Amino acid sequence: MPLYPTERVLFDEHQVPTLHYTGETVLALPKLNLQFLTIQDYLMRNFNLFRLEATYEIREDIADVLQRVQPYLRENDEVGFNGWARMVKNLEGFTITEVQPPKVGEMRPAAVSAEVVVDLSSLREDVRREWEEVKQHDVMFLLTLRPPDAYAQSAAAESGAGDGGTGASLMRKYGLDYVRGCEVIEMRDEDGQLLNDFTGRVRPDQVTRPKGSIRTMTVAMDAAQYQMDMDAVEASGAEDVYGTFNLLLRRKPKENNFKAVLESIRDLMNADCAVPAWLHDILLGYGDPDAALYKNMEDTLQTIDFKDTFLDADHLREAFPECDVSLTSSRADGQLVRPFRVTFPSFREDDAGAKARRPTLHAEAYTAVDPGPYPEDEPPQNGVRFTPVQTSAVLSGVQPGLTMVVGPPGTGKTDTAVQIMHILYHNCPGQRTLIITHSNQALNDLFTKIVERDVPARYLLRLGMGEADLETEEVFSRVGRVNAMLARRLQLLAEVERLARLLRVSESVAYTCETAAHFWLLHVLSRWERFLAAARKGGEAGAVAALFPFAEYFADAPQPLFRGADFDEDLEKAKGCFRHLQRMFQELEETRPFELLRTQADRINYLLTKQAKIVAMTCTHAALKRREFLELGFKYDNLLMEESAQILEIETFIPMLLQKQEDGVSRLKRVIMIGDHHQLPPVVKNMAMQKYSNLDQPLFTRFIRLGTPYIELNAQGRARPSLARLYNWRYRDLGDLPHVAALPAFAAANAGFAHDYQLVDVQDYNGRGETSPMPYFYQNLGEAEYLVSVYQYMRLLGYPASSVAVLTTYNGQTALLRDVFQRRCAAHPAFGMPSKIATVDKFQGQQADYVLLSLVRTAHFGHLRDVRRLVVAMSRSRLGLYVFGRAALFSECYELAPTFRQLTARPTALALAPHERHGACARPVGEAPPSPVVVPDVQAMAVLVAQMVAHWEAAAMAAGYGGGGQYPASAPPGDDVGVEEGAAAEGATGEDPDDDGVVEDEDAADPAEEKADNKAGAEEPDEAGEQRAEEGAGPMAED
Repeated sequence: MPLYPTERVLFDEHQVPTLHYTGETVLALPKLNLQFLTIQDYLMRNFNLFRLEATYEIREDIADVLQRVQPYLRENDEVGFNGWARMVKNLEGFTITEVQPPKVGEMRPAAVSAEVVVDLSSLREDVRREWEEVKQHDVMFLLTLRPPDAYAQSAAAESGAGDGGTGASLMRKYGLDYVRGCEVIEMRDEDGQLLNDFTGRVRPDQVTRPKGSIRTMTVAMDAAQYQMDMDAVEASGAEDVYGTFNLLLRRKPKENNFKAVLESIRDLMNADCAVPAWLHDILLGYGDPDAALYKNMEDTLQTIDFKDTFLDADHLREAFPECDVSLTSSRADGQLVRPFRVTFPSFREDDAGAKARRPTLHAEAYTAVDPGPYPEDEPPQNGVRFTPVQTSAVLSGVQPGLTMVVGPPGTGKTDTAVQIMHILYHNCPGQRTLIITHSNQALNDLFTKIVERDVPARYLLRLGMGEADLETEEVFSRVGRVNAMLARRLQLLAEVERLARLLRVSESVAYTCETAAHFWLLHVLSRWERFLAAARKGGEAGAVAALFPFAEYFADAPQPLFRGADFDEDLEKAKGCFRHLQRMFQELEETRPFELLRTQADRINYLLTKQAKIVAMTCTHAALKRREFLELGFKYDNLLMEESAQILEIETFIPMLLQKQEDGVSRLKRVIMIGDHHQLPPVVKNMAMQKYSNLDQPLFTRFIRLGTPYIELNAQGRARPSLARLYNWRYRDLGDLPHVAALPAFAAANAGFAHDYQLVDVQDYNGRGETSPMPYFYQNLGEAEYLVSVYQYMRLLGYPASSVAVLTTYNGQTALLRDVFQRRCAAHPAFGMPSKIATVDKFQGQQADYVLLSLVRTAHFGHLRDVRRLVVAMSRSRLGLYVFGRAALFSECYELAPTFRQLTARPTALALAPHERHGACARPVGEAPPSPVVVPDVQAMAVLVAQMVAHWEAAAMAAGYGGGGQYPASAPPGDDVGVEEGAAAEGATGEDPDDDGVVEDEDAADPAEEKADNKAGAEEPDEAGEQRAEEGAGPMAED
């Protein structure tokens, strides 16, 4: 089955419906419901829907490009273009270079390769760089355009045949005859130099600037489609498609990963899928939803070493409110301090009387072994006081089976996930864990916290392009880890050499890891055993210090090494020193394969398949590399998925099957899914796929709808309690952690504002509310000007630019806000740019101290009517939220009533306290300032800011910070401003959610919701156009 869509599928409205779906008709599309007949049925439905959704997106891109380039037929019958687009280029040449013979039992060629030649000389430098960044596995499309002549175009225009946006009309209007997909294998410049090589064929020191402007790409065609085309040529004399191409189309890498997912699904359909037996029935939607709960599973852990989970004995008792806790101590001093080891009663209790009794947990405080004499040997300690519900989630995640955790905003989902990983590593050291998230940012946040815990760096591996954004000292990519292991080998061998010299042994024992292993057995371990025997025989207080054979080696450790007052204490200290040596030689033994393997590729493969115990990647990377993982024999025992409610069902399923089955049985023991189905779901652009076929339903949400038990975290620690009430009504029992009321940052009022949150009513500005400068590209100039003025006001009061995020619900408004900020703030030393200007959808998973939110719409509710988007919008701020919108409109929306009832309970005219300063406001939150200044409209706010700016500039001039009309690069001391700071912050918050190496600022919003969320018959636009406009893809807008 071909993976790439062709012109027949792309413009067939019956196979790929447009967005004009109202829900009133039945479509010839499969559905993703709650239940499925078999795994094959499940995979086939997902394959067809995912393929059609990708086809729809490709169709929109092709239609957009055709409208931009405006092809026409010249007098010499050549194709000319009245416009241009950065995503397409004329072909200078196309040649099929190789057709490999079919494999045994197949009819199609094993592979079909071709060469594509393009000339980049006419492109701007930035567009040229984009083309030169094309890399292996990128998918491109070859187009054949034969536009009609002028007479045919005139006739079509008179008859109306070229009007409208349907596929057939676009094909007729622009003469699109053929579309074929291909995958890039490599790209070379005019001198044959390989560009963008990630295979290791080009060393980093050999990379030079590309020569010339001609680029030759070797591409892999779809072998199945090629065979079909050749059969058509032979059978009916059809035209040879591969001699007609004249245009090459590329797509954004973020949107171009469909082929890998389709290949993975196709491979799964052609193989026996070994879904874990305990998960099989639940996945298909039938059977007992509780069957995969750890209490019903075999091989549960009755005794768990919780390590540093509990801060003290009281915390341990609080964590299990439904149980009696019997605390004992095996410590020499008898203290009940961490770490704790907890033994649970049987989880599978069948006796009804026993169920009625209150269970008793047996907890033991034990002495952690001395890790060594150096301060760096001490493991980091947890500082989070986990709530009882979080502890329940940790307990369930450590046990085998399926764990579902619903995490409302700010409830510590990441901390809970990290603690599960930490305890799993220490309780099941032989098991390997795979971490999956939707976005690179979430993955990096989670991975960074794991790095900070007591898990050695040599067991951690981060795959994918987003690794470069990790804020860690060490590099955790595959190549980075291999280099780190080799560098660590040299450090450890140097330590072995020093130890050998001090023990009067030949220093040649430190030549290799193998010789070091012999040195350990013959000289280190033997000396230690003789020391233990002699020390225990003597048993005197000073015996340890006198007999310890490695005292000279540890001379650089904090002294005195042994106090000599207590024999047992000194012996434990000696054991700690020996553990330090033991770890050193164990690490050398683990480094030994990297010494023996001669090529970088072999070392990387060993690292992935044997060495790493915690491997992290995005769901997209998992689909892209599934074949590679299977070929390498990648194995894992546990799967943890964050952002599960933002991942398509099939992209959740694929990571469960990244390893080969063992005797027809999956070795997967745990699946931990963490997410929030009350926030935004995965993005599905086609409304029919979304509303009719339920393609946007995540597996996480389906499990919840099926009644699968889940744990819902119930205490948030992100926002003030007053701000949390704007969205906590959407959750079952969401409360607040104590610190959100006790910490000074939460207890103090927002300087300069009468309220910690407020809905600011914005009426028409210059007689206009919402506008649409191009179709479905919504903007509101009044809200933009008002919001920017408030930002300037905050900066003049001393608010750091890094603490303020500007959000909106439409990309059109995002573009307008950027323009206004650039004009009014970027160049002024008192302001700078805010940390982030983004859409609500794009900002999901992030937070800011203060959020300025523009709702844009004044005629209809728009897609904010989706309560999930409202929850995301209201939950991004920690200390202050100021919403700019049409109060009369949104207060009438039934779905949004619980939130807007609270917002409209306060005055909708902005109330300020200009005399206050950020960082010096003693007014408690909730207390009104004396004589607040009420701002009636955007013009009044602009006047107020202009007055404050004049005072600031006068003060700056008087203080000698500028002259001759020039202002300083930074404001007077204490104002914490600077353009560079704001610009850097904005760059630092970008993310690459699809693991493609491209940072995107556009919205990944649900484009199909707008039409469904407005009243029937209203003049709401076609959502396909709105999505194109939101992505900045209106005619010629990009260029």
